[in-house]
Amino acid sequence: MSESGAWLVVGLGNPGPTYAATRHNIGAMVIDEIAAKNSQKISRHKRALADVCETRIAGIQTILVKPLSYMNESGGPVKALANFYKIPPDQIIVLHDELDIPLAAIRIKFGGGDNGHNGLKSIRNALATGDWFRIRLGIGRPPGQQDAADFVLRSFGSAEATMVSTLISEGIEALTCLLTQGLEVTQNSYNS
Repeated sequence: MSESGAWLVVGLGNPGPTYAATRHNIGAMVIDEIAAKNSQKISRHKRALADVCETRIAGIQTILVKPLSYMNESGGPVKALANFYKIPPDQIIVLHDELDIPLAAIRIKFGGGDNGHNGLKSIRNALATGDWFRIRLGIGRPPGQQDAADFVLRSFGSAEATMVSTLISEGIEALTCLLTQGLEVTQNSYNS
């Protein structure tokens, strides 16, 4: 447990307006929505390449994080903030896009590999462990022969808008459930 009892909640994505609405940024979109719902501003942290917002979710102290590095360098900002706030890996939750899950589906897990996801790989290398929580936000597989790397950097289509809105809302609900009810209850709710 961190000294403060706080949780570090990281929404992965790439920085800047070019990437803001892309599939790869769905984790960052969830963070933006939480801050907006709580009428709070996310701002640049003085010690890490990240935007942060200290808030409470269901009464639990939470530091919302959007790394300002590119996805494959997310580990540096996450480690810097974990050190700054004295938060151990098992009180870190990472929200990220997942190709192997259908659009708008969610899966929650603790630990594991990176499954080819460069953001997860970077965090795992920086923290020297994979023992942290992941909220895997389904973006589905690319159609036809489209390259996965191109697919994740494309914006969601207008026909997907409702599903994306649902995914963001359910991402917030899954996060709240994980913080308040723990892993098993959250997995039973979302992994089936």
